[in-house]
This record gives sequence, C-alpha cells and structure tokens, in this order.
Amino acid sequence: MENQIKAPIRIRAFRAVDNPDACKKYIDGHSRILSSVGVEQVTSSTNDWMFNPASYVIICESEEDGKVFGGARVHALGGSQDLPLIGATEEMEPNIRKHVDQYAPQGTGELCGLWNSIEVAGMGIGAIYLIRCSIAILPQLGLKTLWALCSPYTTRIANRYSFLKYDQVGNKGTFYYPKIDLLATIVLLEDSDKLEFANKDEKEAIMSLRQEWNQFRMEQNRQYKIPVNYQLKIDTVDRSVFRFGSDS
Repeated sequence: MENQIKAPIRIRAFRAVDNPDACKKYIDGHSRILSSVGVEQVTSSTNDWMFNPASYVIICESEEDGKVFGGARVHALGGSQDLPLIGATEEMEPNIRKHVDQYAPQGTGELCGLWNSIEVAGMGIGAIYLIRCSIAILPQLGLKTLWALCSPYTTRIANRYSFLKYDQVGNKGTFYYPKIDLLATIVLLEDSDKLEFANKDEKEAIMSLRQEWNQFRMEQNRQYKIPVNYQLKIDTVDRSVFRFGSDS
C-alpha cells in the first residue's frame, strides 16, 4: 500500500553562521536522537560548528509549519575547527590528520551529524535525501573528496554514494566510537565529480540537483511518496577560509 505525504517537505542548504535559528533547531533534534540511543555527548557533537565559517548545514523540514525532520552537515577542511572525525579518532589514530591533509589540495571535507526524527523513519529522509543533497552541493564548495564516520548500517548506505572504506587507519578502517560497544567505520568519497562507484539512480538524482539547485521533485522510497522542495543554492560560500594545502 502506498502512503503519500501531502504537505511538501523542504530540504535546504546554508552556511551555518548565516542562520543560527535553523542551527538551533537542528541541534535540538539531533540531541534527542543521540539521547534516545544512550549517547549524551560525543566528541564530534559539540556545537562550535555553528560559528565555523567552513560549516554548511542541510536541513529537512515541513513547509507547513517549519518542523525539522532531520539534518546533516558538510564541513570543509579549514575554518575555525578540525574536521570532526579528527577529534573523534586522533587519540586512537595519531596519524589521522596526515591522512586527511593529503587530500587537502583537491578540496576535502566531512559529511557529519546526519540524523532524522523517529516519526519519519523508513521514509528515506536520512538514508537517501540528506546524503544525496550533501554530495550534490560539493561543487558549490569546491570539494572533490568527502570523509564520513559511519555506523555499520550507514556504512552500507554510504557505499551507494561512492564512499569506500578507508582501511589505512584504525583496525582496517574501524574504531569503537562513540562508545566501546559501538563500531564506527571511516569512509572516503574520492570522486565527488564523477561518482564512479555510486548507485545509478542516486548518481542521476545528484547530477540533476547539480544542474538545478532549486527544484521540486516527487520522490518515492518504498511505499512512501514525498513531495520535496529542494533549495540547495547556497547564498554565501567563502572558500578563502577553506584549506587547500597541508599546514605541515
């Protein structure tokens, strides 16, 4: 049986420092999700990213009342912070910074803070649409490569978007994080322009969004039909704060 969400949802992208109110809504929703799985605070969940000029937010919300259903962030290397995965893994992997730095000349960053609310579980908000949009905006930021620190579940999803396990760190790419009983895997998307290893349908959707940043699409995942208003043209991108080379 097909379920259709009648009120459109909006997925929009913006520089974090330009919209503190939306950032706070994102933080509130993400905190509730972390608490629900017993994670009260993790290294990469501090909120200093709100003030980082190299941090960009993708948020999914109801067009009807502005209720936030999920979000993700793309941090470019540089700005006022390390990439979150450096802070998360450096104690376990002292060379992580060098591994990240070698990709700096091409433009690199991290997809992080991905979450969706329980009420939209199964609709593809986090597992499809937010990841899709995070990758779609990379040409606006000038980033060819993108890192992510994934749970076992999201690692499998990330493979559909041309992310591959980066096995040169940790235990063949894995760490226990954010708790000793939770496994995390570092993955790297090396070809954001071509997406050679991506799922065909997802690659086509991403390329469509890159041709027209702001567009309306009727999306379908499983039995859910969702009207989505994509607003992915970022008003302000200041690449002067990004780092395109090694500090060493």
